[in-house]
Amino acid sequence: GSRSIHRSIFLTAFSSLHPECEYIFQLEKEERHCLQYIAEQENRSTEGCWPFWDAVTCWPHAVVGETVHRACPAVFSLFRNSTGSVSRNCTSGGWSRPFPPYHVACNVDDDIPEMEESYFASVKLIYTIGYSISLVVLAVAVLILLLFRKLRCARNFIHIQLFLTFILKAVAVFIKDATLFSSDDTNHCTLSTFACKASVVFCHYCVMANFFWLLVEALYLSSLLLSSFYHSRRCLWGFSLLGWGVPVLFIVLWIGSRVYFEDTECWDINEDSPYWWIIKGPIVVSIAVNFMLFMNIIRILIQKLNPRLIQFNNSSQYRRLTKSTLLLIPLFGTHYMFFNFLPDYFNINLRLCIELCMGSFQGLLVAILYCFLNQEVQKEVHMQWLRWQERSYGVVSPAPKGSQMDTPF
Repeated sequence: GSRSIHRSIFLTAFSSLHPECEYIFQLEKEERHCLQYIAEQENRSTEGCWPFWDAVTCWPHAVVGETVHRACPAVFSLFRNSTGSVSRNCTSGGWSRPFPPYHVACNVDDDIPEMEESYFASVKLIYTIGYSISLVVLAVAVLILLLFRKLRCARNFIHIQLFLTFILKAVAVFIKDATLFSSDDTNHCTLSTFACKASVVFCHYCVMANFFWLLVEALYLSSLLLSSFYHSRRCLWGFSLLGWGVPVLFIVLWIGSRVYFEDTECWDINEDSPYWWIIKGPIVVSIAVNFMLFMNIIRILIQKLNPRLIQFNNSSQYRRLTKSTLLLIPLFGTHYMFFNFLPDYFNINLRLCIELCMGSFQGLLVAILYCFLNQEVQKEVHMQWLRWQERSYGVVSPAPKGSQMDTPF
């Protein structure tokens, strides 16, 4: 698994979509350090056992009869919480075999890389299915909201923009996967082409835009509850600038920092990179603001639903608001706030499953809740169906009944 994924898992794991690369990169880094150490030891005594790299751990120079103990390699911590140690004896015939064996001492299996690659291949299959289904459903939802004139309003305009960001995010994932995994012969861990970097940039922009439109949804809903905000065309332009324009600014800054200071690989490995905060920082802020707005919305609704304060005229409206607000968790992405404060090593597989697998279905869930189950949408679609039947067959059907899932959003 990739530590860069773990550190930005709340960014829907888009800092890297090939986690096994970190395993390779960390081993290569430790191997370079070991070879440098071996080179420094060349002019020293030739007695005893020479330092060497055994493909996992660097063993130092030792005298005959000495037993050397080495802690489990740090790279194993990517898979398990390994706290054991491995030993070798320096004999007159050279180094002995490690004891106990790595897979016993470090609580890992001999085929760790293969197991991990198999796991991530399964995750990739699941999120590919999730994004594919979400893409189709979101496209239908956008078409419905655009085609029916009576559905054109401020809240649906904002919904459409959010749906588009989910669509773009799914497309970005497919483009990035196609670029990195187009051929079995492609070493996607060291790939560094313009197309690869462009796909990563596009992916990061779509993720940022998605988070900022989630923020716009929260701001808009808060303004509805406060009833102190006039949603003029100018306000919608402001929302559009926040949702589409602000991410452009940070992406351009990040591109510049990578080009001039960190032009390595495909720009998708961000471990220990201070420039990653150019993208990560604004998203963290948007998640925090979203969470505070969500809690404030809950507070407002609790106050307004107080039986002593509630007015008869508004009681049904606020009950509908409450029902809808309970469904805002997938819309606001409040689960990102939870993962933001967990340590990097906390249940990595669970994180990947939630972020990549369940996250790929988030667009589908949002489209169903805020389009297909919306009473106004159902009524308008039903009315259009009745008109078509009347024009085609001269059949007049009874008036449609709306869904109980009426939301003001």
